[in-house]
Parts: sequence; C-alpha cells; structure tokens
Amino acid sequence: MASPSNTPRIVELAAQISSSVTELQERLSAQGISSPTFAEDSPQGFPADMTPLRDALLDATAELHELLLDPLQLLYKFASISNLVSIDAISRYKLAGMVPPGGQISFTEVSERSGLDKGLVRRLLRHAMSMRIFKEPEPEMVAHTKISSFLSIPHINAWASFEGRDTWPAATRVVDAIEKWPGSEEPNQTGFALANNTDKPVFEFLGAHPDRMMRFGSAMKAIDHVPGCAPELISKDYDWASIGNASVVHVGGGRGQIAIELAKNFGHIKLTVQDMEMMIQGAESDVPDQLKGRVEFMKHEPFETQTLEADVYFFRMVFRNWNDNYAVQILKAQIPALRPGAKILIQDGCMPEPDSFPLWLERVQRGVDLALKCYTNGRQRYLDEWKALLAAADERFRLHQVFMPKDSLLAILEIHWVEL
Repeated sequence: MASPSNTPRIVELAAQISSSVTELQERLSAQGISSPTFAEDSPQGFPADMTPLRDALLDATAELHELLLDPLQLLYKFASISNLVSIDAISRYKLAGMVPPGGQISFTEVSERSGLDKGLVRRLLRHAMSMRIFKEPEPEMVAHTKISSFLSIPHINAWASFEGRDTWPAATRVVDAIEKWPGSEEPNQTGFALANNTDKPVFEFLGAHPDRMMRFGSAMKAIDHVPGCAPELISKDYDWASIGNASVVHVGGGRGQIAIELAKNFGHIKLTVQDMEMMIQGAESDVPDQLKGRVEFMKHEPFETQTLEADVYFFRMVFRNWNDNYAVQILKAQIPALRPGAKILIQDGCMPEPDSFPLWLERVQRGVDLALKCYTNGRQRYLDEWKALLAAADERFRLHQVFMPKDSLLAILEIHWVEL
C-alpha cells in the first residue's frame, strides 16, 4: 500500500506498530491479562474488544516483514511446502503428545517412542522449532511452546494429519485438474480426484475408506477454532429470538452440535437435524435429557425433495461445497415444503472485496476458497454471486438482509420465500 505522505512506508509502519503495541499492552495490563509469548501456558487469544487493534497490528507487522524480504524470499515464505514435512511427521507420529505438559523430553526418548531415527527426529523437530513449534530449552531436549501444545489436542492433531496426508497431495494436483477439465465445476473432477486416482466425489470416496473418513471427521472439529466458526457463537450471530416459537430444520446438520447449542439458548424453538444416515446414526444419545423432544433427527440429504414443513431452514457451510448448478438444485429441493413467509438462513462465507477486511483474515478466506476448489470444485461466494444464485433458483427467494458478525469468516444470509 503506497504511503500518501513523504514519510517512508517502513517508518510509518514502525511508528504505527510501536504506538499500537503500547496501547495493546496497556489494555492487557488494565484487564490483568498476560502479554502474549510463545510459552506453553501463554493465552491463546485476545478479548473481543481488542480484536480491531490486534488485526491492525497483524497487518502492519506482516507488511513490514514482507517489505524487508527480497522477492525470492517472499515467494519462498508463501510457497515453502517443506514446512508441511515436519508438521505432517509431528501429527502422523503424534510427537506433540510425547512431550509432557510443563516438562521436557530428549531427542533420544522421542526416537525410541516413535521408532524414528534420532538424527531424523532432531532434523524434523529443529525444523519445526524454526516455526515456533516446540523449543529446545537445553541441548537435545524438547519442550512445548503454545503452538506445539495446541497440536497435542487430539482433534487438532487429526486436522494436521488430514492436511498432510489428504489436503497436501490434493492441492498439488489442482492446476492439473484445471488443465484436464477446463472450466469444470463437477465435484469428481478435482485435484483430490487426481491425487487419489478416483472418479468419485470426495465424500463418496472417503465413505469407502473408513480410516480416512474418521480422520476427516475428527479434523473437522478444528473448524471450531477458525475465527467466528465456533458452535457456541451461533446464538450470537443471528437474532434467533426474533423468529418466535418457530420450527427449524437444520439441513446437513451433522450430529446436531449446532442444534443443541441453539436449543440450550432459545427455549421457544424446536429443531430437526437432517443428514445422511451414517452421520445421524446414534446422534440422539448426544442430546441432553432436558432437550429431548426439542432436538430430533431425520435421515435426509440436501438434494432430496424437502418433505418437512417448517418456519426456518438453516444451512451452515453447505453451499460452499457445491458449484452453482448443484447449489441451485439444493435450493429448488426445498421449494415443495416452503410456505409463504418461510425463511432460509445460510451461514457461509461471503467473500470480502479487496481492502475491505483485515489482510490476515482475507488471506484465510482466500485460502479456504482454494481448498474448496481442491476438494469439491466448490467456492466461497461474493454477495453478488449469492444474489445471482438465488435468482437462478427461483425469483420467490428474496434476500432480506445479510449479517456479517464481527471477527467472523461466516456471514448469515436471511432469505424470505415470497409468493408472487
């Protein structure tokens, strides 16, 4: 970003960083919160009221750092696939779980417990340490940083393993898929399909490989840590109280985690979770006793004709997995059950225009967008693309309003069904 003044940009950034860090530390101290470090017990995040200040600092420090790199080193920073080698090894061999919380372990012991050669252990872990994953408090000893401690959480380890064993190979074939199937948006003509030598869409393929499906299922819980995606935030992201004594169908709602969260906080709504049989089997046992009868499950998939009449149909991170042709089919499948005034709520990405979002969050959004291309040929949509999608499905779908919760990568589109 060019500077409007004669002051060199790096000087402007340094001054901005200095004043912002001072303000941030003053606010942390006033609230009795420790300043962030890489220590194992350092706080993982910041209070919500400090988020704008944190965002500005992240963008400023990144810009300063990247301005000081020469072009090759900047490209290497973003293209260094070797970083995944050590992360994949750490997750696959569960090395983070071998380091005792608050303690340390030797390279030799990690070698013995993992079955890996000691020299390879040292090579992998010291590479990870250069990324702040683990530290070496004394020669040949390994201890946690807050990053490696985070990797020891089972579902985070599963996510890192999925990224290394499934996403990484598929990502290397995305451009090959673009070349092989120009303009295709079919879910089985993807980098994932090429990497796995299959003509099946990703979920059908994973369903035939239980070990990989289990890894995927565990890894998906990591989404809870993505800004604004935690299930407990759903109650704040939309004015659910405004819908009154409503019946809500959560289409593609998995095992009901979101439905349970809503039922706990809004005693006036009743929820039905629809998903494939494999997903909902036994899910009733996860429903707390006090919510039974208000959270129910029904075998139903998004492309099937909707048979359940309700006041609200809720889709959370469903449409991103499908191109427009299939997304239109999902919307049309709901029409037979829709009554005048029925609402469709879509919680999904709404892509930011350039410079309208903190850059570090924009990078996350655009990274998710390409990951969807890798797996399903789906995508994140801009607001005008959402409007075009609704119009293509039926003119009676009217976009009423869009909620973009602060600090969230997910918007909520409120759509009304209007009889003409």
